Amino acid sequence: MAARDPYQVLGVPRDASPDAIKQAYRRLARQHHPDANRGKPEAEEKFKEINAAYEVLSDPEKRARFDRFGQAEPSPGGFGGFNFGNMGGAGPGGAGGVGGIEDLFEMFGFGGAGQARQGPQRGDDLRADVVLDLDDVMSGTTRTLKVERTEVCASCQGEGGEGKGSTETCRQCRGTGQVRQVRDSFLGQVVRTGPCPQCHGRGRVILRPCHTCHGRGMVRAVRDVPVRIPPGVEQGTRIRVQREGAAGAMGGPAGDLFVFIHVKEHPRFGRDHADLLGTLKLGFAQASLGAEVEFQGLDGPITVKVPAGTQPGDVLTLLERGLPRLGRQGRGALKVQVALDVPKKLSHEEQELLRRWAELRGESVASGGRGLFHRVRDALGS
Repeated sequence: MAARDPYQVLGVPRDASPDAIKQAYRRLARQHHPDANRGKPEAEEKFKEINAAYEVLSDPEKRARFDRFGQAEPSPGGFGGFNFGNMGGAGPGGAGGVGGIEDLFEMFGFGGAGQARQGPQRGDDLRADVVLDLDDVMSGTTRTLKVERTEVCASCQGEGGEGKGSTETCRQCRGTGQVRQVRDSFLGQVVRTGPCPQCHGRGRVILRPCHTCHGRGMVRAVRDVPVRIPPGVEQGTRIRVQREGAAGAMGGPAGDLFVFIHVKEHPRFGRDHADLLGTLKLGFAQASLGAEVEFQGLDGPITVKVPAGTQPGDVLTLLERGLPRLGRQGRGALKVQVALDVPKKLSHEEQELLRRWAELRGESVASGGRGLFHRVRDALGS
């Protein structure tokens, strides 16, 4: 059953102002609200009809659309929108019917839903993954990747036919690869252009398929593709290699190859973008008195100046000794955290020196045996 005219439902003229529409809606809504009409099922249906009518007339766009297409049948949801597919006849695709919203898109040049693309088409992009270590990141590298992809058949040059005279112009589309269909819509006739079903948009029909590609014009192949990886790449860096993806159809360009970088953990270094993070082990005397020590960096030995009084956990920063900055000049820093290297075994002389130092500092240490020289001296009483 068709829904009633929203103006009739609210009892307002077609030129009613928004305020008049709102007043009419509030009056009718209070009158027919289900809470005020318990036990009256018809009141609930009336209330729904009032709300649906107000939804149309309170929205300027929906109201203008109804005023223009007033004879149109509303959507199943009421007056809140129009079901273009049900307008004027047998429905979408039916004889004498219309294609609904598709017709609107087609009429204004947007194409129908699901319409296939025509002419040369770009090939698919492909993905490859490369695992590097920090040495590769420091210097950059070149990797040769084996890429499986579709390529234009070399035997038929993508035509799909075996030799001369193996293809002919499609008789249905006359070589255009497209056919036109005329359909009726509520706005008039709509001309739709789509792929030719006979030649599938190629414009030519294959009489004798190529023995290599069996008429497809494409073959699967595995190719070695060299990829230059610049210094400074990080985990997740994506490198684009143009035209090394799958071949395009109907003479279209090939897609691209995207190489994703993965960086392995290093046994000695961490990383914070272009900064390298390491650990520098120092002896007690070196940390206390200061020193110049050699540290093995990622790309060679480095002399590190240790200030006197350096504490365990302190971080010494060496500028321009980290990793290259990707796409920029210069390098990051090498940041080494100081760790105290405590010997597990000491000679007697080392023990005596440390005990003497502890006495001077007023520090208590564990007791230990006295050396042979001191024991002999004590025995002689000297």
